[in-house]
Amino acid sequence: MISGKNYIGKLLTAKGSTKFKTFNPLLNQHNTWEITEATIEEVHQAAELAAVAFKTYAQFSGKKKATFLRAIAEEIEVLGDSLLEMYCTESGLPLGRAIGERGRTLGQLNAFASHLETGDWVEATIDTAQPERQPIPKVDLRKMNIALGPVVVFGASNFPLAFSTAGGDVAAALAAGCSVIVKSHPMHASTGEMVASAVLKAAHKTGMPNGVFSNLNSKGNEVGEQLVLHPNVKAVGFTGSLHGGRALYNLAATRSEPIPVFAEMGSVNPVVLLPNALKNSAKNLAKTFAGSITLGAGQFCTNPGLIIGIASKELTNFTKSLAEEIRQIAPICMLHPNISKAFQTNKEKALEQEGVSLIAAISEPVPPNYADQMVITVSGLRFIKNPNLHHEVFGPFSLIIQCSDQTELEAVVRSLEGQLTGTVISDNNEVAAYTTVVNELRQKVGRIIFNGVPTGVEVCPSMLHGGPYPASTDSRFTAVGVDAIKRFVRPFSFQDWPNELLPEELKNENPLAILRTVNGIKTTKSL
Repeated sequence: MISGKNYIGKLLTAKGSTKFKTFNPLLNQHNTWEITEATIEEVHQAAELAAVAFKTYAQFSGKKKATFLRAIAEEIEVLGDSLLEMYCTESGLPLGRAIGERGRTLGQLNAFASHLETGDWVEATIDTAQPERQPIPKVDLRKMNIALGPVVVFGASNFPLAFSTAGGDVAAALAAGCSVIVKSHPMHASTGEMVASAVLKAAHKTGMPNGVFSNLNSKGNEVGEQLVLHPNVKAVGFTGSLHGGRALYNLAATRSEPIPVFAEMGSVNPVVLLPNALKNSAKNLAKTFAGSITLGAGQFCTNPGLIIGIASKELTNFTKSLAEEIRQIAPICMLHPNISKAFQTNKEKALEQEGVSLIAAISEPVPPNYADQMVITVSGLRFIKNPNLHHEVFGPFSLIIQCSDQTELEAVVRSLEGQLTGTVISDNNEVAAYTTVVNELRQKVGRIIFNGVPTGVEVCPSMLHGGPYPASTDSRFTAVGVDAIKRFVRPFSFQDWPNELLPEELKNENPLAILRTVNGIKTTKSL
């Protein structure tokens, strides 16, 4: 049963008069239940409660926080098929995707729990005193990571579970020791309410302070803006559009105390096709990339939106094969009419640009909210000169850039903005002759892929999901994997502090037996 209310800690509340409904894109109709938008009073109440909860929660041991995260995963599983059904109802995504995304969500929570249990994430560093040092004695310094404070997380439209109410940003912030307020995404607010109830059940069972987690509803911008501006909030996590992420980033900078906004804002994920690979594998590559372009209706931030090659008979053969493959793939329902409408507008705008030619499109009419995929092409010089062609088209769309030679290919890569991923398709070690291209690509992306497709993000410690602006607001951090915790902590040093008053992680005895750097040497030994 969906209440449509806001969770302020364990309190269910609906003081506001503004209501909205979620939408079923498959049936092309609104769902029947209503969601109540949070009021400014409720925003303030949630932020005040989060600040109080943080003071207690930040002091909990890693093992206690890990117990909480594992309990969240268990409670989400308890929701069973009802959660999956709601997910599909509000997103139009298939059941298999719902099951897979739930698995990823549970995996992220458990991965952060394991990360906490090892304790190494605090990056404890100790430099012991040298009172006999001349001419100035050396003090005792001990450094570790500590939580920033209450964090606001904005749910993502395209991942109702894995990047939303108990998704990667929330798991990372809770693992860091931060209390969290989720600004639920209006497209799947009921899915968010179900997950929020699971989080709060887990909080109650594991003895977490009231206010460690809250979930607020809003269809407009005001609630999100007020959360970012609230003085109790110390960081923001966001996954979504460049427009939305940049707006939050700018807003946070206007505060008397500016705060970090860790925004992942999409990408066109350039793919460089080298000549020998095209010569030997054009048809196979076309089939592979047709599947990648249309996967999930192209609603992934790692969708291959640019394919770059040197004009040749082989590139022409690839283009023809890609067109054939694209036309054979049945269109898929998108997440919401607004997303479908934006897709149509943006791809038509791209097609209207000077020098652009259509390669493939779906000629038959498609049902409402379905994405009719498209591939277009343009010369390298036209692309470089036209910034309108550099923008992401969110959906099953890709632009093939035909360069006159290797020099122009390098120039195309150099002209790109920051991206999440870059891919190089090579054969017979030919990539060795394209080191300049590779080096240019490395400067533009957070992750470089060899002979693969960018769609699919492995959740593991070595994953970097981020990149130079505008892919993200800070290329030093990842939004996926356990290192995502680093966004919500800050380094803190103790100088000449009594051993008995130090945190467990920094005490001489090393009671947690964690890996520490002591006088430049990594060790688990006590002092």
